[in-house]
Amino acid sequence: MRDGRNQHGHGDQRHHGDQRQHGGHRQHGGHDKHAGHDPSAFRRKFWLSLLLTLPIVATSHMVMDWFGYSLDFPGMSLVGPVLGSVVFLYGGWPFLTGAVREARDRAPGMMLLISMAIAVAYVASLATSLGAFDLDFWWELAALVTIMLLGHWQEMKAIGQARGALAALAALLPDDAERVDHNGAVHRVSLAELQVGDLVLVRPGARVPADGPIVDGGAELDESMITGESRPVPKQTGDRVVAGSVATDSAIRVRVDALGEQTALAGIQRLVAQAQQSSGRAQVLADRFAAWLFYLATATATVTFVVWTALGDVDQAVVRTVTVLVIACPHALGLAIPLVIALSTAVAAKAGILVKDRLALERMRTVDAVLFDKTGTLTRGAHTVTAVAAGPDLDVPHGGRAEDEVLRLAGAVEADSEHPLARAIVAAAADRTGTASATDFRSLPGRGVRATVEGREYAVGGPALLRELPARTGEELDRVGADWSARGAAVLYLVRLDDTGPRMLGALALEDEVRPEAREAVAELRRQGIRSIAMITGDARPVAESVAAKLGFRPGVDEVFAEVLPAEKDSKVTELRDRGLTVAMVGDGVNDAPALARADVGIAIGAGTDVAIESAGVVLASSDPRGVTGVIRLSRSAYRKMVQNLAWAAGYNVVALPLAAGVFAWAGLALSPAVAAILMSGSTLVVALNAQLLRRVRLAPDG
Repeated sequence: MRDGRNQHGHGDQRHHGDQRQHGGHRQHGGHDKHAGHDPSAFRRKFWLSLLLTLPIVATSHMVMDWFGYSLDFPGMSLVGPVLGSVVFLYGGWPFLTGAVREARDRAPGMMLLISMAIAVAYVASLATSLGAFDLDFWWELAALVTIMLLGHWQEMKAIGQARGALAALAALLPDDAERVDHNGAVHRVSLAELQVGDLVLVRPGARVPADGPIVDGGAELDESMITGESRPVPKQTGDRVVAGSVATDSAIRVRVDALGEQTALAGIQRLVAQAQQSSGRAQVLADRFAAWLFYLATATATVTFVVWTALGDVDQAVVRTVTVLVIACPHALGLAIPLVIALSTAVAAKAGILVKDRLALERMRTVDAVLFDKTGTLTRGAHTVTAVAAGPDLDVPHGGRAEDEVLRLAGAVEADSEHPLARAIVAAAADRTGTASATDFRSLPGRGVRATVEGREYAVGGPALLRELPARTGEELDRVGADWSARGAAVLYLVRLDDTGPRMLGALALEDEVRPEAREAVAELRRQGIRSIAMITGDARPVAESVAAKLGFRPGVDEVFAEVLPAEKDSKVTELRDRGLTVAMVGDGVNDAPALARADVGIAIGAGTDVAIESAGVVLASSDPRGVTGVIRLSRSAYRKMVQNLAWAAGYNVVALPLAAGVFAWAGLALSPAVAAILMSGSTLVVALNAQLLRRVRLAPDG
């Protein structure tokens, strides 16, 4: 049985139903270099290419010379050409098609650089297998393709997040609705059959299928997934309800006036899509470096061929040009970013931090403003009894405490209720006093509940209940309740109903409990140099100010945004960004999804909704806000490793390209293809070992 009241708590409705397909695609850069591909395609290509690369490497004469072993079997000479051709055409196909797009768009990047290297290596190796040259790059070709597939597989994991977020939003709508015809008969129909003007029945516990006003009945609506309000909102005839909200206690009838794209939920969907598109246009540092390296390698190769040809040595011109182009293969460059990100995500996962967006980690180091959603992020999202007061008319058992007796009786009255506040009272009574048995339980929609306990009738409810009583005592409790309300607490009153008239016996304050670790998170963010710490909520300002005080917010420095609607949350992020701040948004609800997507970095509390998780670049699985500080530490460490690796890759090319071109051949310093391969492997090894140092970064909060 469900009850209703004017003072209300947080009903945390989570929906994990079938996610319907919905539009939305995150764009990266001016053009989508991964068009037509998905993470699973890169994953399949990587594993197959790796299996084919192993025998190519094992049968390479160069590798055998390095490790001092020998292989000789019939057909061994065909391993490189046959398997290498498969790796080139199958594994290298995404890069080749990507290179065509980059060339067509006149925007050279990693795809064109990789394709140039593998194409030259393939042609040179194939010509060598046919006896035209002595430039065998089969194993280098296969290794490069495999390494690049690994890097791009990791990169592609972030591409599909927008579609997932919008599908999760769509899943908030019910699959069907109960339409009431002119004769009062109720028929179950699909949402597609609803029309503006239809009358629909919403039963207790069911989701509202469309926007519109209530025309019959009254109920408390859990709109926490839409508005962020931590308490169910009482709605009466004439009040408007929105699709996706839940009727918690009573049935209502709603006249449909908005469907599909016109609903508030659809508006949130549009905000998510727009925000994700705008936040996905940052360009990866490695792509910029790759474009620069492409021009450098092309120019160096051209000059090399022209100069050696002018010197009359055409054979040397070909060898040197091929060596220059192959040595520009971005083994180290290709690993510099993806390997650091892969290791970072592994290290983060052990600390309960899931990094989903390839760009989120890089951006987090520049964050100087952190905006926290209140409910479910800084608070637990569930009310607890924080204070109890007893009036003079309460009969207290000998040796008992008045406050405990109030809690015991209130717990008995609320025992059969499913309201979130009732659950909190019953839990508190069970912990402190135990509850008495009650009979004749009745719900008073919008006001509270009543029941008979130990032969006497009692009621528990908020101000709406008190207003309906013919007379009451307990002015002192009224003042206490007013003080509690002023600080943002939900206040319920215990009333005895008998022949002498109603008597107010006690009052209970219930508040959304602040997470004990949230204050530590705020303090640590200050130590990390974060300029602005802010809290945003749909709750009333007294509630927000009370929570901010408990968190140690500094008046005049830290900001509190209260009574904020979903679209306004998105605009608050924009407002902070317009001040020149780089913003990280931390939240857990549907109403947070647009703000999470709009922020430079979106961080979802893992205990939150599917939508919030899909919209964010980082997820804190533990719901511990201190994880935000761990993300910042990881971001700064990972960025240092990225820069170090890119510097090494750049330094390698600065030294190796002139040697490969034969600039110092006059002094006896020339880089042969074999030595170039060794340097390439050494450069890759340095980058890999440097990235491994990320495992030493501590992310988990203390305690």
